[in-house]
Amino acid sequence: MLVVSYDISDNKIRTRFSKMLIKNGAIRLQFSVYELNNTKRIQEILKIKIETVFAKKFDGGDSVFIFETEMQKAIKYGNAIHRDKDLLFFT
Repeated sequence: MLVVSYDISDNKIRTRFSKMLIKNGAIRLQFSVYELNNTKRIQEILKIKIETVFAKKFDGGDSVFIFETEMQKAIKYGNAIHRDKDLLFFT
């Protein structure tokens, strides 16, 4: 399972990002937090889309966190890459 959390300032990019998550099977948990409980292939496709389509459009204040719950790993894009503190995973 992936948990995707984002803070994107541009309305158009934020709306496209949200629609892309839903199209790929994500379920909205909160306004900017989604859960994706799908196959590894779909999860990898989602991460590739974020990397290739959206990451280059983020400005200095935008951030995306992807929490890979199974592997207890976090992937960061945008401003989030500057946050180097360890994260705690509760399962």
